[in-house]
Amino acid sequence: MRLQVRKIQLITPNIGVVYSGMGPDSRVLVRKSRKQAQQYYRLYKEHIPVSQLVRETAAVMQEFTQSGGVRPFGVSLLIAGFDDDGPHLYQVDPSGSYFSWKASAIGKNVSNAETFLEKRYTDDMELEDAVHTAILTLKEGFEGQISGKNIEIGIVGPDRKFKVLTPAEVDDYLAEVE
Repeated sequence: MRLQVRKIQLITPNIGVVYSGMGPDSRVLVRKSRKQAQQYYRLYKEHIPVSQLVRETAAVMQEFTQSGGVRPFGVSLLIAGFDDDGPHLYQVDPSGSYFSWKASAIGKNVSNAETFLEKRYTDDMELEDAVHTAILTLKEGFEGQISGKNIEIGIVGPDRKFKVLTPAEVDDYLAEVE
């Protein structure tokens, strides 16, 4: 039996992260990010703002590009969340540079995915339309048949909860798109 690789991880109830690159490196960064979020929560009794978590995660990644005896993290991250300032999506590169986006992609076929998103994304998209656009973007760059068994989709919205869709939910959205 083949082990399912999980690309989407929950950091806090309102923040999730997806990675492209080396899985073990992403697990280290997820653990460090969760620890930062927990320390913030213990001190302020509220969830860490998305931008602050991104800034602190990026600082860890940047520090590893300069420190002797360690190698840089071989992973890019997309961090999505919802806080008092609304929804956020950040891309963090292995160098520790980070950028805010309305829609973005990382990994294999990133240029095709970003071109597709540039054409399809609008500021007034409803959640259903955004999920459909994500599925169509995945179809553009995916070799083979996509299903709930081989893709993951995470959503975050005004209810402030980050949720990874189940394979059955992904399949329901796929049926709507086809």
